Amino acid sequence: MAKGTETFRICFMFMWLLMLMLMLNNVAASDEGELLLSLKASIDDDPLHVLSNWVLTSSNSTICKWRGITCDNSSHVIAVELSGVNISGNIPFSIFHLRHVSNIDLSNNKLTGEILLESLPLTTSSLRYLNLSNNNLTGLLPQRLFSMSFSRLETLDLSNNMFSGNISDQIGLLSSLTYLDLGGNVLMGKIPDSITNMSSLQYLTLASNQLVGEIPKEIRLMKSLTWIYLGYNNLSGEIPKGIGELVSLNHLDLVYNNLSGQIPESLGNLSELQYLFLYQNKLTGPIPLSIFELRKLISLDLSDNALSGEIPELVIQLQRLEILHLFSNNFTGKIPKALTSLPRLQVLQLWSNRLTGEIPKELGKHNNLTVLDLSTNNLSGKIPENLCSGNLYKLILFSNSLGGRIPNSLSSCRSLGRVRLQNNKFSGELPHELTELPNIYFLDISGNQLSGRIDDRKWNMPMLQMLNLANNNFSGELPNSFGSEKLENLDLSENQFTGYIPSGFGNLSELMQLKLSNNKLSGNIPQELSSCKNLVNLDLSHNQLSGQIPVSLADMPVLGFLDLSENQLSGEIPYNLGSVESLVQVNISHNHFHGRLPSTGAFLATNASAVTGNDLCAGESDSLSALPPCKGFRSPSWWFIFLCSLVALAAFAMAAFIIVFVPRRRNLDLQRVENEDGTWEIQFFEPKTSKLITVDDVMSWSKEGNHISKGRKWVSYKRKCMANDMQFVVKEINDLNSIPVNFWDQVLESGKLRHPNIVNLIGICRSVKGVYLLYEYVEGKCLSQILRNLSWERRRKIAVGIARALKFLHCHCSPSVLVGDVSPERVLVDGKDVPHLNLRPPGMLCTDVKGFISSAYVAPEMRNGKGVTEKSDVYGFGLILIELLTGRSPVAGDAEMGMHRDHKSIVEWARYSYSDRLLDMWIDPMMKGDEFGPNSNSNTQNEIVQTMKLALQCTAREPTARPCASHVLKTLEAVARPSFSCVSALKL
Repeated sequence: MAKGTETFRICFMFMWLLMLMLMLNNVAASDEGELLLSLKASIDDDPLHVLSNWVLTSSNSTICKWRGITCDNSSHVIAVELSGVNISGNIPFSIFHLRHVSNIDLSNNKLTGEILLESLPLTTSSLRYLNLSNNNLTGLLPQRLFSMSFSRLETLDLSNNMFSGNISDQIGLLSSLTYLDLGGNVLMGKIPDSITNMSSLQYLTLASNQLVGEIPKEIRLMKSLTWIYLGYNNLSGEIPKGIGELVSLNHLDLVYNNLSGQIPESLGNLSELQYLFLYQNKLTGPIPLSIFELRKLISLDLSDNALSGEIPELVIQLQRLEILHLFSNNFTGKIPKALTSLPRLQVLQLWSNRLTGEIPKELGKHNNLTVLDLSTNNLSGKIPENLCSGNLYKLILFSNSLGGRIPNSLSSCRSLGRVRLQNNKFSGELPHELTELPNIYFLDISGNQLSGRIDDRKWNMPMLQMLNLANNNFSGELPNSFGSEKLENLDLSENQFTGYIPSGFGNLSELMQLKLSNNKLSGNIPQELSSCKNLVNLDLSHNQLSGQIPVSLADMPVLGFLDLSENQLSGEIPYNLGSVESLVQVNISHNHFHGRLPSTGAFLATNASAVTGNDLCAGESDSLSALPPCKGFRSPSWWFIFLCSLVALAAFAMAAFIIVFVPRRRNLDLQRVENEDGTWEIQFFEPKTSKLITVDDVMSWSKEGNHISKGRKWVSYKRKCMANDMQFVVKEINDLNSIPVNFWDQVLESGKLRHPNIVNLIGICRSVKGVYLLYEYVEGKCLSQILRNLSWERRRKIAVGIARALKFLHCHCSPSVLVGDVSPERVLVDGKDVPHLNLRPPGMLCTDVKGFISSAYVAPEMRNGKGVTEKSDVYGFGLILIELLTGRSPVAGDAEMGMHRDHKSIVEWARYSYSDRLLDMWIDPMMKGDEFGPNSNSNTQNEIVQTMKLALQCTAREPTARPCASHVLKTLEAVARPSFSCVSALKL
């Protein structure tokens, strides 16, 4: 009996313990569920509804079935994995209270805010994997992460955010860490020496920050490193010799820094190294011979330094080498013949050095070359016959002293796409078969001594976009077609061509530039040229053309440059030539034109040399004093002069009377109105508005107007006319003392601006009590409000519209109109996706209390006190492009963070991401659909890549490195064409 009782007691105790464990598990699960729900509560947007099943129930295992949650056998949460699900909001520190979690992955989302870990208990976390990369996180780098509390961490990835501050000196405490990526942030200061204590670290990336100082000398202690990426910082000093002791290193990337001195010989000890990138530094001296002992090297890039000496024949030892970039240095001597014996060599770029001698005759025969660029050297001799024996795509040899004939062997190179042979000494005829290569899109052989006819062969180049045969000795007539409907740039100038301009050129619907100057062409200008609606530059000067200017040329919508000088053209100038706002430069000098010079914008802005050598006269209001007046009167008699004087005197008296006694009539567009608030003057800039809007309409804003926006010096309201439904915007200037001296002159100039991509100023209402600017009302939303919901096609359309507005303001307004803070908040997008740039009141930029421009979209030089320029507006537009492409804002939703660091960080992050060519890493996930999947359109992806390239050019730190507004628009419009593979003439 006693024995049975004892057994019962044991069983009862066992069951009681089991029930207690289950109860504790339930409590733990409940606690973990509450912690996870705090994460859900902090999420602002969950477009994919990934957290929809995060709901606590009575079931113990509920949270283990939640999406992104993994549990162990005890139903404890051990992993939170929500990568790439487009959630936005903050990351609550409570998620780090999950005691058993070892894996947290919230990467590739839109999370914002700071990571606050100070309130965590000092216990050691079980976390081993933490990935918060590719979000919009801000604030100081969490220093707590680098304490003993997280000593078990093995992977830490905080890359591509906007963290600031210094890297903690305690980072060396993370002794278990094998993977560390802090790249693409705004980190400052030096790389702490303590980082060298991380003996287990294999992957180290600190690229694209603002780190300064030297690379730690004791980096040699980090024996496990296989990957080092410290590029895109401001590191200085010499490359530590100790790196040569990291014998496991596979990838070394120190690009875009200020490293100086010579490349250490010790790098030759890195027997496992496959990728060595040291470009864009200040390295000097020769290439160490030990580098050529790196038998596993696949890619070697030492370009953009100040290296000198010869390229040794020892390069033959790099039998696995696929890419060799040594351009933009001071290398001398000959191109080593050893390069011809590298079987895997695909890309060879040696341009912009001081190399001499001939191109090795066997080059290409035993290689697999796809890109060969030897341009801007002092090379001589001929192009090797066997250069294209594989898949050569780019052949760039311009600006050398190469001669002889262009070899017929190139005609069999059907893979060729880009060929630049200009500014050499090539002679003979153009190979017949060369003009039938199917993939060439860019062919420039200008500035040589080539001769013969080009109309005696078949032109069948369906991909051709740019053809330049200028400055040669070609003769005969011009072909009617070049076999391409994609041709955008055609330059046949400075040759000996004869005959007529082919009417077939009118079929080149994509043509933007046509240069036929300095030939012997005759006949009329073909009417068909006016069909080229994209034509920007037309130069037919220095020929023997006759007849009249086709009237239809005056209607070409984007024509900006027209040169018809030095011909035999005759007749009168079409009366409306130059009326299109895009036409800014016209030259019709030295022809046989007669009659009156048109009083259009282009001719009013030109100088006398552009119209001289004709029989033209000027109207009375024309400003060209070099032309005689159109009415050829005889010398007037004394009585006629006396009569004219009397008339003039009477007119003067009448004008004086009107000014003194009839002030309300001095300007037909100026109205003076009395009401209970006093005397008001209304100046309208559009006839229809003067008939519709009254002072009461303007002043009623205080009673029932709708507030739209507010600045430090003005408030905007939406108003509606009382007598009709016309809507307009009233912008009240509430600080009359801030009005600049030239404010009224600027307002009158702003009133003249009319452009479909600008919110037009339609009037001004003023008195001693206030000033109100009247703008047209655009039914739409700010770009910042709708950007995330737009497809790439819609974003591209909006970008082009903004660029058109900037070109108009900077290229067609005199003086130029400066925006100052080109930002998404200044862009209204209507229902048809047409953007309208909303200009601030003249002379009033968005400034802080100290007088500095406070917008995050201003250029760096403006923050240093320099004035607004065209290039600073281009910088702001570049930031908009980056935001359109990535979905990331320079502001990042954190007003407490320094704006200067913010907008700089997004540029640096964009450069960092673009340099790796990883489209998926920086493109806005909201645009990732079928068009970016496995069956994606390569043209679309290429458009995005080329647009990012333009954005990075626009946001260059030095203003002189940024393109002008007209070039920005031209590039964007070229990108917008489906065939934009390499429209830009820039070397890619």
